[in-house]
Amino acid sequence: MSTPPRTSHHRSFELTLQSAKRTMVLSEIVRLAIDSFRTSKVRFALTALGMVIGSMSLILVVTIGLTGKVYILNLLRSIGTNMVDLEYAGGGSGAINNFQNDYLTHDDERAVEEQVPAVAYSSPMLEMHDRVSFGQGVVKEVLVLGVSPQYKMVRNLVVLSGRFFDEEDESTHTKAAVVTEAFARAMFGSMDSAVNKTFTLSGIPFTIVGVFKESVNTFGQSEIADQTILIPYSVARYFTGTDNVKDIFFSIRDEKDVEEAAKQIVAVVHARHQPSSVYKASTMTELLTDAALIADALTVVLILVTAVTLAVGGVGIMNIMLATVRSRIREIGIRKALGATAREIKLQFLIEAVFISLSGGLLGTLLGLALPVSVRLFTSYPLPISPWSVVIALVTSSLVGVVFGTLPANRAAQLDPVESLKYE
Repeated sequence: MSTPPRTSHHRSFELTLQSAKRTMVLSEIVRLAIDSFRTSKVRFALTALGMVIGSMSLILVVTIGLTGKVYILNLLRSIGTNMVDLEYAGGGSGAINNFQNDYLTHDDERAVEEQVPAVAYSSPMLEMHDRVSFGQGVVKEVLVLGVSPQYKMVRNLVVLSGRFFDEEDESTHTKAAVVTEAFARAMFGSMDSAVNKTFTLSGIPFTIVGVFKESVNTFGQSEIADQTILIPYSVARYFTGTDNVKDIFFSIRDEKDVEEAAKQIVAVVHARHQPSSVYKASTMTELLTDAALIADALTVVLILVTAVTLAVGGVGIMNIMLATVRSRIREIGIRKALGATAREIKLQFLIEAVFISLSGGLLGTLLGLALPVSVRLFTSYPLPISPWSVVIALVTSSLVGVVFGTLPANRAAQLDPVESLKYE
């Protein structure tokens, strides 16, 4: 007698039944895993400790990396990331034996201010060197820069004592000077003592109206040296006898517009000079980008080092799970004798490994976040917290559990039920 063909209703019922059975089996497997941990809490805690330390280290490493990155970028911004430094790089026209230099002029600065709306502040710069007597026979060579009052904003200078010379000083050609802290201490003993005192440059008396410093110590890598004197540009012109300037500094309103504004500045100035003249505009944008990339690279390296801790924790999980399989051979044999498949046995031990790893990763993540969150709550310093570090820590913990739990799970699934039942 032939078996009647199964209808679509029969097939649908069987699929539903199989799906329900799989769901029940999975929930039973999870329950068995939890029961296993309840019976050996100390072993579970010690096994998860490696993942706790690894995940916590990962969170803290990313936080430290981001903090360092923010600190470095803020230092560079203090120098003047909105600044464009325009200088004459060579070229010009004339006969072979009568070559002409095509230097920048104060009129170039005015033209740029009129034609480039992105410019907020600007200042020309004349550079001179002179020898100044510091008393008791001590004579030092100093750097004298002729700048406009806006130079303070362009270069983010900090006035430590007194004031910076203003537009009135510039227009009235006042013999005012703003000196560095090192100059004030060397000549008068302190910053406050230097204010309103006089000294001579090329036989002309100047009155110190203020003492300044750079926002960030550039260690002599900028145009400002230790012994630097700033005087009004209108006064510095009398020393040089020319309207030519060495550099023109511009401050751009928005940091995003710096590169485009630099191109416009060069175009405006180049249109006012000989076609063969070359003018170079330097910005901090490239330096900022490089600094950010270096900081990110260092953070990645530190994360990879932290991954070693996670791998060590994974090895610990694998060793414990292998020992667990060995101690539960009779249990595995009984389960197989009652109908459990190799897949179900494998899934049970794999879930146990992932559970240990993920629990340790979750606790480590919470402990790792506790430090920056506490600093944010109890201090005024906002430590940066990356949501991606949390995601990476939890995903990595899960993957460690899967990778290092596969071998013990496979070994448990491949055990022979007959031999397992006879195991003592």
